[in-house]
Amino acid sequence: MASWEDVRGLALALPETDERESGEGHLTWRVKEKGFVWERPLRKGDLAALGAAAPGGPILCARVPDEGAKHALIADDPSVYFTTPHFDGYPAVLVQLDRIDAAELEELVVEAWLTRAPKRLAKQYQAGSGA
Repeated sequence: MASWEDVRGLALALPETDERESGEGHLTWRVKEKGFVWERPLRKGDLAALGAAAPGGPILCARVPDEGAKHALIADDPSVYFTTPHFDGYPAVLVQLDRIDAAELEELVVEAWLTRAPKRLAKQYQAGSGA
């Protein structure tokens, strides 16, 4: 079971990342002013679209490389990953934070960071981490 502190620790450990709070009081983590993971409570429209399947608990939104990656994550583990019509056509996946394990969360956060970091910075990070 992951927490916002886990997300914070993973995100802020990545180069040139900062944390911001939205006007609604939700946290977002950015690299060079580009958001890669953020707190995304379900909104009225999301709840209506999901109906009885709407999860409770904290929801993380993470950027992914493309729609194919999003759908692969959802197909692989629909108990953790999901989407709503709001994100149709957008490369991001919703995550039930209290259902993802630490290793998978780390992989997700790093991958999200890599999708948004400038290419030079991402290459430096990958070279230094052995990835």
